[in-house]
Amino acid sequence: MSAVIDSLLEGAVDVHVHPAPSPFPRRIDAIEAAQGAAEAGMRAIVIKSHHHSTAMDVLALAPYGLDALPVEVFGGIALNCAVGGLNPAAVDLSLAMGGKVVWLPTIAAPAHIEHVREASIRFPTPLAAVREESPVDVWVTGTRELRPELYEIFELIARADAVLASGHLTGATVVRVFEEAHTAGVRRLLVNHPNFIVGVTAREVDQLIELEAVFEHVLSHYDDESTFHLFELPILIDWIERVGAERSLLASDLGQARNPLPVASYRKICGRLLSTGMDESTIRALVATTPARLLGLDERQCPPGG
Repeated sequence: MSAVIDSLLEGAVDVHVHPAPSPFPRRIDAIEAAQGAAEAGMRAIVIKSHHHSTAMDVLALAPYGLDALPVEVFGGIALNCAVGGLNPAAVDLSLAMGGKVVWLPTIAAPAHIEHVREASIRFPTPLAAVREESPVDVWVTGTRELRPELYEIFELIARADAVLASGHLTGATVVRVFEEAHTAGVRRLLVNHPNFIVGVTAREVDQLIELEAVFEHVLSHYDDESTFHLFELPILIDWIERVGAERSLLASDLGQARNPLPVASYRKICGRLLSTGMDESTIRALVATTPARLLGLDERQCPPGG
């Protein structure tokens, strides 16, 4: 089975890696994340921070070894308090500097803050003395109208042909935001971990499929060695069967201290999926074809795998 997993990871794409620097404790930096991916034969990774645009990290590290590695590394921006929340200027800069993904509020999303307040999720404690997040809401206060800044952000994402990711908004909000983004010309839509905080309903899944959104399932929630382990493998398999591999991807959401390294978790979860009888072509779609298509990478360059 090891050789099969090696083949499946050849050309794989991880769209959710959390390296240092970060106020949260991290196990690896961006170069180490890229080195691990390159050693596994992966094609690309996207590095994410809850606090700053990682497009700048990619550019800063390029002459110090990042560019020399045979793996593409992309950055992006999460619209939390440290970048000004729903800040079109910050989005514009990130995309202009090569960013590929714009995450709607994550740790500043009202739903995330409520989960943390209720101690229902295990989220790391910052090492740096940073301000607590204030809620960044997408709604105009007291209405069900989206904030006007969002429409500026949609235009920027559409123009760059970048990815709009749901962050930690709730399912009904994600549907509304994605509908408006789609109308504005955004065609790359990603639903982050739909059964964690986002909590999409069956009806919302159907609505998001109609918008051709992709559903991300993160290894950190399915790996029993992860501090974020929440779900067992049958839940993941149900999601894949419900939505289809062409609209589903696996991402690590790893890099944190005390958690498995991303590639190790890919190998483990891919092996377990194979053991359940899932065919290699489906796993290949989850780890390589679908995320490559989401990022706009040339699928013809993806090795066949499996």
